[in-house]
Amino acid sequence: MLKSDRYLQPLSPSQAIQFNQGNNDGEEGGLNLGQVGATLRRRALLVVGITGVVATAAVLKAKTDPPAYQGSFEILTEPVTGESKAIANVPQTLGSVTAPESSTETTIQVLQSRRVLNPVIKELQAKYQQKYPEMEFTYESIVGGLNIASKKQNVNILEVEYISPNEEITRDFLSAVARAYLNYSLAERRNDVEQAIKFVEQQRVPLEQRVKMWQERLRAIRQQNNLVDPASRSQEISTQINVFTQQRIENRVQLEQMVSKYQDLQKELTQQPGAAASFSILSENARYQKILDQIQSIDADIAKRGSIFTNQEEGMQRLAEQKSTMIGMLDTEKARVNRDFQSRIQELRARDASLEDKINNLNSYLRALAAVNRDYDNIQQELKIANDALTQFTSKQQALRIEYAQRLQPWRSLDPEFTKVQKPEAVSDSAKRNLALGGLLGLLLGTGAALVVDKLSNVFYTSKDLKEATGLPLLGVVPLRKELAVKKQDSLAAGLPQAARASFFEVFRSLYTNILLLGSDSPIRSLVISSADQGDGKSTVAIHLALAAAAMGQRVLLVDANLRFPSLHQRVGLMNIQGLTDVISADLDWSNVIERSPLEDNLYLMSAGPIPPDSVRLLASQKMQDLMNEMHDSFDLVIYDTPPVVGFADANLLAANTNGMVLVAGLGKLKRTMFQQALEEMQISGTPLLGMIANKSKEAAPAAYSYYQQYYRQTMSAERITGDKDSVEASVPKVK
Repeated sequence: MLKSDRYLQPLSPSQAIQFNQGNNDGEEGGLNLGQVGATLRRRALLVVGITGVVATAAVLKAKTDPPAYQGSFEILTEPVTGESKAIANVPQTLGSVTAPESSTETTIQVLQSRRVLNPVIKELQAKYQQKYPEMEFTYESIVGGLNIASKKQNVNILEVEYISPNEEITRDFLSAVARAYLNYSLAERRNDVEQAIKFVEQQRVPLEQRVKMWQERLRAIRQQNNLVDPASRSQEISTQINVFTQQRIENRVQLEQMVSKYQDLQKELTQQPGAAASFSILSENARYQKILDQIQSIDADIAKRGSIFTNQEEGMQRLAEQKSTMIGMLDTEKARVNRDFQSRIQELRARDASLEDKINNLNSYLRALAAVNRDYDNIQQELKIANDALTQFTSKQQALRIEYAQRLQPWRSLDPEFTKVQKPEAVSDSAKRNLALGGLLGLLLGTGAALVVDKLSNVFYTSKDLKEATGLPLLGVVPLRKELAVKKQDSLAAGLPQAARASFFEVFRSLYTNILLLGSDSPIRSLVISSADQGDGKSTVAIHLALAAAAMGQRVLLVDANLRFPSLHQRVGLMNIQGLTDVISADLDWSNVIERSPLEDNLYLMSAGPIPPDSVRLLASQKMQDLMNEMHDSFDLVIYDTPPVVGFADANLLAANTNGMVLVAGLGKLKRTMFQQALEEMQISGTPLLGMIANKSKEAAPAAYSYYQQYYRQTMSAERITGDKDSVEASVPKVK
């Protein structure tokens, strides 16, 4: 077995396989117009066939249909009349509401109903049954030719169209239907108004009773609480409370001041009369101050007279008696001042208590008044609602009575004569129309069928589909060349035009370059070329890849390891006398078995040899592993062509001893399920995977491919012209 350190480590299938995820991502991406276009190109015959069949059927149907007469008229369902103008400003009239689109659809259904059309059908039966016995005058036959639709520009205009094989019946039916529709509109309008008036009258009675009830409750609450407006009364009480509160505050200030003065007065009264004179409260009393001044004057006289006389002297005793009398008067004045302060304090306290009682009473009344005010507001609100409802129903009743008095038909015909009937040649010329409609319908059906068939085929058609569905590296895209299918020796060289061969060969040069770039750390020296199924072109890819590598100076060995169906020797033009089977089973020297390819000097081929009974046993043997090691050391690149992956273990066995496997996918043939199965088998076996090659691509050629073709043609043309000129000059003799 090859040593692992000699090879790069490519993506394993468990890391690279994203088949299911790729499918889901593609579906979630929405509609891909490019894929749809490619699908339609692939299924062009199916689309054209279905389109032709449907269009032909439509034309045949148009030619087999009997001639028909078409008539029509228009009805204005919301006309502007003098009466409608008169009630336009009256609220709640039925005619003032514009009918919505849904109402128009309902009206059309009613006009097509048996209720409206049966009288017209009976009229036609009585008039034309004997005259035209072949005609059917049933509801189903009449409705089949009747079409009613509203105009897009104005939903209030209904266009009535009728088609029948008889011109006279068509004209009479339209006239009868027009009259029936106008009569229906008048009857329906009057019926609606009558029902509305009846409903309004029924609703007015409980509304009037309700208004009276709330009026009575409003009167009662006013009478019980002796008020007209609770809100204004509450405001008045609140104002009184504020006034009394302010008065109480001022009274308490006076009371505190008076109590403070009273306390100061008590201090003054405990002092001696002489000392008391210095206090401010008693000094402010004029009577007290006058008595005190007289006492001081008597004291001065006593002091003056006492310096001369004794106390027993008559003048001295008289002064003493005056002083005693004045002191009594002073004590009396003190008591009077004290009583006066006490009286004023008591008066202020009584006033404070009175104000407090008034404030408390008013607050209690205000709280009770709040509950009354709430009930009052509720009653007023209910009364207003009842009055508004009664006023509205009264207005409705008046408006409806005005509307009921209208005598004109609500609808109006815009075609009074009802004679617009076209002849068969103007109506039955529908072959072209059916052809266009049939072609369009066939195209749609064909497109749908093509998409469904392409989806059910479950096949890869483009390299983009392959890459998006798997998520694996795409090493290259090989264009489809039908000439390569010819199994001849010259098919690889002379089977294609020279320019095509060169450009086609350039694709494999690019493919080999991409494979070389995979081995950035260690070069790729051996690989297995396989596919999921037969017919994907893996052998062709293997040969051309080997030729491209050999042309780039590499010594390449191409091994036909397909021991079940060997074919490389036929494609290269060699004999399959001895090969890989003989080397393993007969111990032949492999260097004597390989042959140089006649197509390229650096290319060698080891054919498969005789087909063994058990190829897997040979490929899994130790001799095969040793042989692969020896060939790996002797050549720059070894390419193994193997059987398909699905159903055979050969490719997985060989790939385990190489740098990896390259899967070839044949576009337009390979099914997704088959490719998914191949990837799953590789994942189970742990086979290293280098990437994929999209073969047999019908897509537009890459830019490099097209450029190389153009460049080659220009080069060859220039060489041809130069060669022709030289030959002409050589053939003309020179003149001396």
